[in-house]
Amino acid sequence: MATKVEEIYMENSIAVEEQMWRKGRRRQQLKHMLTVASPVCLLVLWEVLSRTNIIDARFFPPPTEIIGTFFKMAASGDLFNHLGISLYRIIGGFLLGVIPAILLGLIMGMYRPVRYFFQPLVMALMPIPTLALMPIILIIFGISDFSKMITIAGSVFFPVVINTAAGVANIDGIYLDVAKNYGAKSKDFFFKIALPGALPVMLEGIQMGQAIALLTIVAAEMMGAHSGIGYLIWTSYKAFLLQQMYVGLILISFFGYFFSLLLRMLQKVLIPWKK
Repeated sequence: MATKVEEIYMENSIAVEEQMWRKGRRRQQLKHMLTVASPVCLLVLWEVLSRTNIIDARFFPPPTEIIGTFFKMAASGDLFNHLGISLYRIIGGFLLGVIPAILLGLIMGMYRPVRYFFQPLVMALMPIPTLALMPIILIIFGISDFSKMITIAGSVFFPVVINTAAGVANIDGIYLDVAKNYGAKSKDFFFKIALPGALPVMLEGIQMGQAIALLTIVAAEMMGAHSGIGYLIWTSYKAFLLQQMYVGLILISFFGYFFSLLLRMLQKVLIPWKK
């Protein structure tokens, strides 16, 4: 009799788990469908409004024409030239800003004297737009790729350093006490407590930094460059080649979404316990 009851219980448990799994799978499928549906609906609406002249096609050309322009620019090789240069500047500037910001943020979070020393400087310099410093950057570094990287690095640096320092400062005190009681060295504290403990907040700062990097590169290339996506957008606007301008804008939007997905995947790998 007991065996019979156990079998029924097991069958019911398996059925409930299977039902929950199916519901979760349906929710995931719905999530993916909605993620794809929103940009598709926007593009279809844009196409219809432009083709029916509800919106001015001179300023908002149909997406199909923009796609045709994209393939023409890709076939000529000009698009990939601009894209490659911009990606080189973005990645270089991003790393140039993120790596020092992580190191300084961890040290600020670990040592109060360092935090008290650097915090006023960070808070005073953070509100200054990096683009406002572009004339000085161009005077010092010239119209070169490195000047664009410095501009991006300056924009990325502050959100990352602030989030990293905050992440270390918010580590539960019990971990610090355990490390001290077991005689942890500075190196162990840095790599085994401060860095892992700050990762969730630090990665949020890096996520903000990548979005700021894309905004900065477009503006920097508009102001002082002879190549890149920002330069392409600006020159296309001045020549009233709006299809080419929209190609540049859509590429920036695409890479913003792509980099965001990469960082989310990295977050799942580095901090799997945070959903």
